[in-house]
Amino acid sequence: MSLPTSGLREWFVAIRSNKVFEMTVIAIIILSAILIGATTYDIDPFWLKVLEVFDIAVTLFFLAEVLIRIAAEKRARDFFKSGWNVFDFTIVTASLIPIEESQMVLLARLLRIFRVLRLISIIPELRILMNALVKAVPRIGYVVLLMFIIFYVYAAFGSFFFEQINPVLWGDIAIAMLTLFRVATFEDWTDVMYETMEVYPFSWIFYLSFIVLTAFVFLNMMIGVVIDVMQKEHEKFDQEHGEGEAGEVHWIREHTEIMERRMERMEIMLERLAESSAAKESSREH
Repeated sequence: MSLPTSGLREWFVAIRSNKVFEMTVIAIIILSAILIGATTYDIDPFWLKVLEVFDIAVTLFFLAEVLIRIAAEKRARDFFKSGWNVFDFTIVTASLIPIEESQMVLLARLLRIFRVLRLISIIPELRILMNALVKAVPRIGYVVLLMFIIFYVYAAFGSFFFEQINPVLWGDIAIAMLTLFRVATFEDWTDVMYETMEVYPFSWIFYLSFIVLTAFVFLNMMIGVVIDVMQKEHEKFDQEHGEGEAGEVHWIREHTEIMERRMERMEIMLERLAESSAAKESSREH
């Protein structure tokens, strides 16, 4: 006896939401990463064939997993409304490319490497981190632009004053910017500073002020941007799943709006009842 369509979908939903199923998918993704790493070694042809069989089994498992997730949706196209689902579907379907074809070997291997990235789409915490990183990029771009301006100004200053001391480090503005990057990363920056201090004793002010701006101020600005976006992503996740304080506030807000709409409908009904009763009383008087 075949199950009804709704009952079958509920069965797929139960499988998709099952923690054991989720942990199995994560374990298979990790196993896939290990298999990819193993193929980079010089191993016996027999074990290479075994790894190929395992790779086919992993690919079929991923295909079945994606089909289960699609079947769990009310409509198949709802699955593709999520960017992460589209990413998973693309990686899994692209992995079906036969690896034996000589012209497609490199592409097939690269696509199998990308299967490791599915850990991001499977684990919610990693999705939050990735979403926060992507959304923070435009704001970080302004910080990077400001850093570039500071680098440019300091590089021009250093090239004008320190070129005769060491043209290898300060010969032009491009080389000077590379030297400043070395200073910002603390890569033997004191050697550069002591060299210029022999001619300009107060040149340490140039280096220390640059380090304070780049290594402390701008770095903390970037960290602040990422933390702010990450906090908003966590709040959004909690709202969508009804978890944490943000989820509770969202639940209270939704139910408050529902109650307000019901009160408005009740007021309209009472007004209509009052109007109809007043109309009946006036008709009786006449």
